[in-house]
Order: sequence, then structure tokens, then C-alpha cells
Amino acid sequence: MDQAQLPVFSVLPQHVGIIMDGNGRWAKQRGLPRYKGHIEGAKTFRKIGEFAGDLGIHCLTFYAFSTENWKRPPEEVAAIMDLFREYLRELDDRKAENEEKGIKVNFIGDRTGIPRDILAMMAHSERITRKKDHVILNIAVNYGGRQEIVHSVRELAKEIEKGRLKAKDITEQMISDHLYTAGLPDPDLIIRPSGEYRLSNFLLWQSAYAEFWYSDILWPDFTEADFTKALRAFEQRNRRFGGV
Repeated sequence: MDQAQLPVFSVLPQHVGIIMDGNGRWAKQRGLPRYKGHIEGAKTFRKIGEFAGDLGIHCLTFYAFSTENWKRPPEEVAAIMDLFREYLRELDDRKAENEEKGIKVNFIGDRTGIPRDILAMMAHSERITRKKDHVILNIAVNYGGRQEIVHSVRELAKEIEKGRLKAKDITEQMISDHLYTAGLPDPDLIIRPSGEYRLSNFLLWQSAYAEFWYSDILWPDFTEADFTKALRAFEQRNRRFGGV
């Protein structure tokens, strides 16, 4: 979008988390197989990601595939994995453009069980964007908030086993420093479309003081105007962080 046409805000969140929900229902409403909804949802992901970057939002985390999503029908999981492959190839094709925009790509989650070719493409995307920091794009793949906290605690437990750390010295910051999002600001705003009102195991630790914005719109139908509404709502929130 042309910079002159972009909406202007008095305050923007530094970090926005987005739960991309409703792809399957979108397809079902149209009598289509569920994977068709994921194809449309992937288009929305690209559109909203670019729009948010243009607005100047520093960090975005998209919930793409949860640890629980492996329970879905095999053909649906296979279709989602194919979409990952397509997106990763596109990232490589748009390397120069993304470099100009200063986009850094991170994949957060447990990489166990992800096909090897996808793992290789993920590592390549992270490697070629690692020096950028204008827009941090986190894509949560095989991600679960509880699993992430367990991962952090295990890393600290290793330090205790080695005698480098005492249990009584563990702090909140130490746990944060061993999460997948270490070094990034906690999300200020969590957006969930599709009419559901829950976190679904997304950024549980990091969302302690996040603002939430919900919508009945299914993710494939989510537009830049809807994203703007969420940001306008955030603009009006009085964030006291437990104070007065």
C-alpha cells in the first residue's frame, strides 16, 4: 500500500500476535475441502504481514501450526505442510525485496516431526534474514505455549545440574530468556478472528499483559480494514499494568 494511504495512529503496539483461525470453517461454509481454506488463509497471512510491516509494527507472531494440529486429518496436515513449502520458496524468491524492507524471519516451536526438507528451508530463511531487524516476523510452527515453558524450564534445569545455577536464584527474566521469543518484546496485542475467545496455548507466558481483540470474521476474510480496527481499539486502551 502507498505510504500516503496508510492510516496514522497515535500509538502502535510493538508486538502483535495473531491466531489465524477459521480456515476450515471458511471452506466448509462454501462446500470446499478444508485445505482450500488454508490456501486462502495463507494469502491473508501474506497480506496482513505486509500491511503491518508498512505501518511500522516491529514484531509480528503468527500462529501457523500448533502442537495439537497433528491430530487433524492426514490430508489436511499434508496440505498445510505443502503451503509451508510454497511460502518458504516464495521467501527465497523475494529475498531482495524482504532485505530492502529489513524483514527478519524466525520460526518458533518444536522442530521435531517437521519434514526434513521443510526444516532445511526454514533454516535457510532464518540464515539469509538473520542480520535484519526492522520487522521481526515470527511464524509459530509445531508450537505450544505450555511446551515452550517446559522447554525453558528444562534449559534452566540443565544449568542447575551443571552447578551453574541455584534453584532459588531463578527469576522470571531467566524463564523469558529461554523461551523461543527471547530478546523480543512481549506482545502488546493478541488478535483472534473466527468468533473464538481463547488463547489456545498461544504465547501463554508472554501474553501476561497483552490486550486482546476478538472478531467473528473467519481468517481468510480478514482484511487490512479489520486489522486497522484492532489497532484502533488498542489505541484506545488504558494500559495500567496493575497500576492506577
